Amino acid sequence: MLEARTELARPLDEVFDFFANAHNLEALTPPFLRFEILTPDPIILRKGTIIDYRLRLRGIPVRWRSEISVWEPPHRFVDTQLRGPYRWWIHEHRLELAGRGTLMTDRVEYGVLGGDIINRLLVAPDLRRIFAYRAQRVAELIA
Repeated sequence: MLEARTELARPLDEVFDFFANAHNLEALTPPFLRFEILTPDPIILRKGTIIDYRLRLRGIPVRWRSEISVWEPPHRFVDTQLRGPYRWWIHEHRLELAGRGTLMTDRVEYGVLGGDIINRLLVAPDLRRIFAYRAQRVAELIA
């Protein structure tokens, strides 16, 4: 499990609207992943929306399909991996009022092929790096 929190000096609705645009995910993903959304436009996020991606994990090309399994504007949504590199992947995006801004919490529950040793040596460090980049970029893009 991974949890990352970021405080943003923007209103809750504005932050949620930013995340409701699926193409902003490309801007939040580190370049080394070579992330690309394959689903044709328009992509309307709501419960049941399916999104296909292509990316590279440690140089290996991967296709990923996720579904928006929970959609509760402007506070929360969840994307769940239907097909991809993990045994399972459930990513909850939670937004809460925090003073004059918004607290963004990403909580990811996932399972790794290869078990705990692969997670500790490879996957968890990569995910921490990816989510640190994401926090920095979201702060820059919606500042």
